Amino acid sequence: MTDDLSVTLSRGLPETVLPPPPQEWTEALSDALAKSGPARQAAVSAVARQHPRFLEAWATLAELADDDVQSYAYARVGYHRGLDALRAAGWRGSGYVRWRHQPNQGFLRSLEALRRASESIGETEEEERCALFLHQLDPERRR
Repeated sequence: MTDDLSVTLSRGLPETVLPPPPQEWTEALSDALAKSGPARQAAVSAVARQHPRFLEAWATLAELADDDVQSYAYARVGYHRGLDALRAAGWRGSGYVRWRHQPNQGFLRSLEALRRASESIGETEEEERCALFLHQLDPERRR
């Protein structure tokens, strides 16, 4: 007697790739980054204000911030917006979100900025959680 049983073997954890942002958003950010001095940060802030779901804008603001608390705040917004975007893309709290996929980089940059800012303001536990999460999301990426 033979049973026709199908067996599906998993390849491991699933991988999530965020959808790319609209070209208009990336062009606006590129134009903002072409500015210099204080005008640059103000222009990037205007992009985030106009496109609050644009993860690259939040990551960039965190990286351009004048102080650690400001960086922490921008990075936290990018991180939480990124979690929302990941869930909308099918991520269920586990699996890979790899750096090699450009649309994931805004989220990962925000998470790395949150790690750095947490370390700078003495939030050791959060810094460690962020470092672990970054490693779990993309164990092959070197920081």
